[in-house]
Amino acid sequence: LTLDSSYRLVRDACERGIERLSELLLAIIAEEREALCRPISESEQRVASTKEIIASAERSMRELGFLFMAEQQRLSDLFVNRRKSFLNSAWLQARREFEDSLSKRKRGMGSAYRKRTMREAQRIVRELVLPWLEAEQAEAETEYRQATRRFIQIGNDFLKKLAEAGVDGLARMPHALDADGGFQVRSRFVFRDLIEVAEPASPLRWLADLALGAAGKHRAIDRSALEFLSHLLEVNSSRVQSDILNRVQESRGRLETQIRRLLHDITRVAEQALVHARAAQEAGAPAVEKALAQLELQKSEIFALRQRK
Repeated sequence: LTLDSSYRLVRDACERGIERLSELLLAIIAEEREALCRPISESEQRVASTKEIIASAERSMRELGFLFMAEQQRLSDLFVNRRKSFLNSAWLQARREFEDSLSKRKRGMGSAYRKRTMREAQRIVRELVLPWLEAEQAEAETEYRQATRRFIQIGNDFLKKLAEAGVDGLARMPHALDADGGFQVRSRFVFRDLIEVAEPASPLRWLADLALGAAGKHRAIDRSALEFLSHLLEVNSSRVQSDILNRVQESRGRLETQIRRLLHDITRVAEQALVHARAAQEAGAPAVEKALAQLELQKSEIFALRQRK
């Protein structure tokens, strides 16, 4: 089921990518064709007007950025509270399981006993934190999609308004922003064993544990291990929270960059179309006809590719 679901997710993402790329290419072809058919002076005026509108769009995008910042803060507060709830329940479970494990564990030499208890603490926390990480990532992905879906819808609506104001290139790309996209960066979470705390490279610590074991005072090691259990849970749950919030922040930055790149692409497409049209028109009517025929061929190839999805 997992493999099949992963395949569908990848396939759907590829299909959305083909759809967006083909829309962009068709917009480029349309812009090139219109530039070939209109006077050069009109195309020059069009490029200048487009630049002015895109500059205004950049200012408005900053306002959308503030809206996204508010969403990001909401997600931060949400996952801070979720971590608190996790710690409250996980600590009780971890402590109960750890104490139960200690009651069944043989004593022995102090240094070896410390190592075994510390490893047991690591195992317990790992088995609690890793499943929680998966659950938190899934929840974060859902929350992020909802936040970005609202943000992208606002962005797409804004692009349509710009199109109505005269930037035709925007009208040709109504689905330029992927409303179903999730995180754009992978998780960097790595479980911290805190081996330097669990097994300190200290001769004094080794001698002290040896003395505690010889005296039968293993409870001192148990208390130390219990403190380590709490610290390990605190550190790794904090790392889960930080990993998720970092993914939200970095994904948001990439999304905003994607939107700005789209705006700049519109200007770039118009400028390139002007350059190509000027060269073709200066070369004469046969060059213009040849360029138009080439554009029609490319358009047919794109439609054929979309039908093969």
